[in-house]
Formats: sequence, C-alpha cells, structure tokens
Amino acid sequence: MELEIVLAVAMFAAVIAGLLAGYPVALTLGGVSLIFAVIGIALGVFPSAFLNTLPSRIQGVMENQVLIAVPLFVLMGVILERSRVAEDLLHIASRLLGRVRGGLGYAVVLVGALLAASTGIVGATVITMTLIALPTMLRQGYDPRLASGAIAASGTLGQIIPPSIVLILLADAISNASNSAASAGGGSGTVAVEDLFAGALIPGLILVGLYLAYVAATAILKPSAAPPVDDTDDEPLTVREIFFGLGAPILLILAVLGSILTGVAPPTEAAAIGAGGAALLAGLRLAEEARSRLTPLLIAGLLSALLIFAMTRFVDLRYARDSISGGDYAAMILVALAAIVFLAGVAAGFLVLKRAGQFDPALKSAAHITGMVFLILIGATLFSVIFRGFGGDDLVADLLRSVPGGKWGALAMTMLVMFVLGFFLDFIEIVFVVVPLVAPPLILFGFDPVWLAILMALNLQTSFLTPPFGFALFYLRGAAPDDLETLDIWRGAIPFIGLQVVMIALVAAVPALATWLPGVIAG
Repeated sequence: MELEIVLAVAMFAAVIAGLLAGYPVALTLGGVSLIFAVIGIALGVFPSAFLNTLPSRIQGVMENQVLIAVPLFVLMGVILERSRVAEDLLHIASRLLGRVRGGLGYAVVLVGALLAASTGIVGATVITMTLIALPTMLRQGYDPRLASGAIAASGTLGQIIPPSIVLILLADAISNASNSAASAGGGSGTVAVEDLFAGALIPGLILVGLYLAYVAATAILKPSAAPPVDDTDDEPLTVREIFFGLGAPILLILAVLGSILTGVAPPTEAAAIGAGGAALLAGLRLAEEARSRLTPLLIAGLLSALLIFAMTRFVDLRYARDSISGGDYAAMILVALAAIVFLAGVAAGFLVLKRAGQFDPALKSAAHITGMVFLILIGATLFSVIFRGFGGDDLVADLLRSVPGGKWGALAMTMLVMFVLGFFLDFIEIVFVVVPLVAPPLILFGFDPVWLAILMALNLQTSFLTPPFGFALFYLRGAAPDDLETLDIWRGAIPFIGLQVVMIALVAAVPALATWLPGVIAG
C-alpha cells in the first residue's frame, strides 16, 4: 500500500479515536489534520500547496449565504425554548386529548412534531417533554416503555422535519458533493436547502403518522398501557389559551415553511422571519410574568406579519417594473407600514425577554451553538483539504466501487457506517466529515442527491434512538425519574426504531416520497 494511502487511513482513524476519547471536535479535526500534513510534507508525500487553499476555503464558508440561516434558526429555537412555549403546547395538547384512550401519547407525538418544526433542538425537546409529560403519563398509569419510547422518538423528529438545522448543514454538504460529482461527469449540480426541506416534509409527516398509529394500536390491543386521563380539576381551556398557546406557534411554522416552499423568501430570509416571530411569541408568553404593558404592540406585530405574508401572495409588490397601478402603490405603502409595526413588535418582544431575564441567556446559548457549528465546519474543512491531498477521496470511491452488490451495496455500506458512527458522534461531525467523502461517489453511481440526503437524515435520526448509545435516550435518562429503569427506556425505543427502519425502507423503495414535492415546487 502506498504511503499516502496509509497516512490517509491513519489520519481518519486518529480523528475518530480523538473524538471517541472526548476531545473537542473542532480542535481534534484541525489539530490531527495539521499533524498529518506536517508528517506528509516531511516525508515528501503531501503537496504543501494544498494548505495554501485553506484561507480561501474558510472565507467561502463564512460567505456562504445558506449557512447564514443556521444562527437565525438556532436563535428562533432558543427563544421559543426559553419562553416555555413547549410547556404551553404540551399542557394544551394534553388537556385537549387526554380524555381519549392513548391521548397523552398522541399529545406527545404531535407536540414533538410541532417543536421539531419550531425549535429543531433534539436535546431540549426530549428533556422538556421528559420533565413535563413523563411524570403525568406514569402517574396516569401509562406503560413506562410506551411513555419513554414515545417521548424519545418524538424528540428526534427535529432531525427530519423542516426547518431543521440538520437539513441545512446536510444541504450544504450534499450540494458541494453534487457539484464535485458534476465536475467529474455526473450529478445534477447545486442542491438548495429548499429542496431538502420539501423532500423531508412528506417522509417526516408519514413518520409522525406511523408514531400515532403505533400509539393507537397499543391503546386498542393493550388498553391498560395507555388509559384515558382521570378527571382533573383543570378549568376548561379558553379560546385565548388555545390561540396563543397552540395557534400562534402553528402560524409561525406555517409562515416560515410556507415562505420557503412557496418561494416568497429563501431560507435565510425565512429564518429571519422565524426569529422575529419567535420574539413576538415569547413576548406574548412572558408579558404578564414580566409585568409588561406591551401586549397590544406584540399582537399588532403578529397581525402585521400575517398581513405582509398575505399581501405577498396576492399583490405584486415589485418596485422595479415598467408600470405600477394605484392599487399596487397603496399595497406597497400598506406593507411598508406593516413592516414598521412588525419591527416594533419584535423590539417589544426582545424588551419583554430582557425584563423576564431570558434575553441574555438566549443570545449566549444561540451564540454558543452557532460558534460550535462553524468552528467544527472550519476544522472539517481543514480535514477535507488534507485528506484529499493524501488521495483519500479516491480511496473512498474505490472502496465503495469494490463493495459487493454494485451501487446498492455501496449505499447499504454507507448507511451502515453512518448508523454505527451515529452511536458515538454527533450529527454535525458526520455531516461535515463523512458525507463529503461518501456522497460524491454515490451521486456518480446515479443516485438522486435529494433522495440520498433524506435517506441520510432518516438514518442519523434512527441512530439517535438506538440503545445503548442513542443520544435521545441519554437525554431522557438524565431527566427521567430515578424509578424509571434504563432497560424500560431501551425497550420502549425498539418499536419506534422499527418504524424508523420501515420509513427508511419506504423512501428507498419509493424515491418519489423524497423527490416529488421538490420537483413540483421547482416546476
């Protein structure tokens, strides 16, 4: 074996060993890569010119318009988490569905889907639902395995239901891989975030339906595992509670996803809408606690956002055109005034967050998560440059070509490796390190990049659930009562893992589940 290949394999193994040992991800990627680059230069098998491309590569990362959506979506999720919107969703859904047999299970799954589409933070979602819903479910006589499995599985929906941070990062990695494949004579060029959002929507909703069907089947076949909630002293829900606690987050989700999928705004601008909308909802949620009198301004900001969205659908608001009618001028003025009101409402929301003591923690948490993501991306860029300098990309392509079963065998091997790595590594490391290596040859084999990305996202979601190393199970174990046995948590996750595998098989067998909606939107 040539020395370059030996160093490439040794570098990959050293990075994995460093990550498993618990060293910081970004520093491990960058540090190990630089050490092997120095060794390669000293041995005369690594061209130092590869390192000269690093500054421009990092600059390209920082100027990537798609990745600007990451901090905005992170801020949106953190604000909703800090303002306890998740608690309101769970309480309202539980009170609406609790008297139905299996109702608390339905509530957990539906709220998990809503939180996935609004926060996208798996750890926060699992912990929040564990602290709020799990004690109630156990107190009402739910089977511990059903309760813990439903919470863990629903918490991982943030991996696949858009707008998802995983899908944004995966879109960037798959797009680069598709461009590399296109330059080598295959692939279809750039893949947009909108494509993955649209491609993940149908599989994500089907997965929610499978979860609900499992809860319903359990409630029918084993009634004692999912009994209806006993009568409580809770007062009936008011229209105001339902609208602000349930309706407002749904409107925010529809505004963000709708603006992306209908072409009103690209993902970055839609993420800004989401962050502003989250500030409005947080202000409404915390206004009474903060003793604020800004509620009318917050409501006006929310209504103005709905007005702007409606006007963009029914009126041509473009200024750069030959002729503009008087009605269009009036609509433009109205939208400009609504935008001013919306911005005032967002400012009021941030002021309420400040008075409630949640503004600074939210910004710090969002900055921490964003900084971690981009630092890992820079380290992964350095790793990719040096790995390619050793000819590692050719090694991976040759390895996949040699797998028995042709392109399907190569795909199965890739999915298996990603699944196993998902036990030990976070999705960010896998997306930034593994996907750029395996995706170009798979696309050259003829696989659709959007379909491939959705399969990978579902695979990563499944690894979050798989015992004994699934991250969602660790989150749940840490927040669950001490009397809930770990073995029950593992057993509860197994049926939902089976549903995940069924979903992966469905998407693999029927690619249109992932490719039909992006094609319709593009058309």
